[in-house]
Formats: sequence, C-alpha cells, structure tokens
Amino acid sequence: MEERTVQRKGRRVRRRTRHRRYVGGMLLILFPAIALIGAARGTPPEAAPPKPAETDHPPVIAVDNVLSENQQAPASAEADTDWHLTLVNRWNPIPENYGINLVEVPGGEQVDERIYEPLMEMLEAAKEGNRDQLPLVVSGYRTQEKQQRLYDDRIAEYRGQGYSESEAKEMAEQWVAVPGYSEHQLGFAVDINGATYDVYLWLQENSYKYGFIFRYPGNKTEITGTAEEVWHYRYVGVEAAAEIHEQGICLEEYLENL
Repeated sequence: MEERTVQRKGRRVRRRTRHRRYVGGMLLILFPAIALIGAARGTPPEAAPPKPAETDHPPVIAVDNVLSENQQAPASAEADTDWHLTLVNRWNPIPENYGINLVEVPGGEQVDERIYEPLMEMLEAAKEGNRDQLPLVVSGYRTQEKQQRLYDDRIAEYRGQGYSESEAKEMAEQWVAVPGYSEHQLGFAVDINGATYDVYLWLQENSYKYGFIFRYPGNKTEITGTAEEVWHYRYVGVEAAAEIHEQGICLEEYLENL
C-alpha cells in the first residue's frame, strides 16, 4: 500500500458527546487475560502505576530515528500538516532519514514533542473518569535497538516453547513489529497502562477527541497486520481521529479512502 498523506491543519480539541460504541469482542475479554498478554509484551495493563508528579512541558531532545541508540542528529524538516498521518505497519517501514524531537512524559517515557499537549490532556481526562489516577505511558518512543531487542526476545520466547524458527517469527510478529516497521519508532504511538481495565473502554470512546485512535482493533487485524492491543494508541490529529472513530475503520482504511 502506498503511503498517503493529506494536508490538514491541527485543530483545537473539540469536546462533543458521542453515543457509546463498544467493541463487542473487547467487552467479553476478561481483564486477567489482557493483563497476561500485556505482561508478555512488556506493557502489563493490570499494574496500578504510581501517581506521577505534575510537570511542565519538558526539554526537547532532537534525535535521528534511524540511527543507533547513542547517536543524535537534528530533526528533519517535515510538513506539520501531514506528519501525523505517516503510515507505518508491517508493509510500510519508517521513512528514511526520519527525524524526531522528543520530550519526556510522566513516568519517564518519551514521545514526539508535537503530541505532548494532546496526550497529556487525554490522560488527565481519563484520570477524571477512572478513579482519579493518571494513566501511565509505559511505552513511547523506541530506538531501533530497543525494537530489535523486543523482537528478538519474543522470538526466543516462542523458540523456547518448542516452535520452529519460522513459526516463532510468525507468532512474534503478531505482537512485536519487525524493527524499522514499528509505530513506536515514529514517536507518536503510546502504550497506556491504567489502574483498571475500564480505562481502555474510556479510551476507545473518547481518545478521538484528543486526536488519538485505538490503533489495533481485533476486527481489523487482517488489515493492520497486528493482533488486537487495547493499550496501543496512535496520534493522527483530531479531524482524522474523529472520522476514523465515527466510521469504525482503521488508519489503513482511512488513508485508502482519501
């Protein structure tokens, strides 16, 4: 699939009421099962995160997304009107020479500075609706090296269970992207951990108001190439997020329809 982008200006977050839309399969999944999957992937949703201290917008760190973990380079110039619709999945790699400016969020993870404010607004709103505890970003930006470690570790895990190399790789890639093909390497995808499972239901219904989408619904796995991940949210901008939410589609379908 060719990468498609549109030029859209960011808009201020619009608060509006939507009728509740539940993802059928999600409501039937028991919380312990999701916790087990999250733990295996390194993002256990069941753990109640400590309440982080309030912080101002942190310093910006400029890095080159495709260089090694210890290298740094100025962020490349990207059009602010289309960066948020960059498509990365198992068939579309990170763009060459992709640059990023990183900021730290509560809990120590880093994200692209351009999503910091809407992300914090969304987490604060989720806190108000879920036992007054700020959900925690447990995985944000990842270097090529970190993604490689996660990928290799998952393959080794399946190999240890008796699967062949090819079987282990195929199974691992349902949960961990091949290095260079992960949205986490863009800096505007996050894995979120809440105090209770209810935070994921809240995010599915409200994240679009802040420009984020539930990236990997279970009924879109054949299109996204990734198994359902209730904790994974991706910034696409308020306008695109609203359309994706209203139409019940995924990012690949949205870009295909443009």
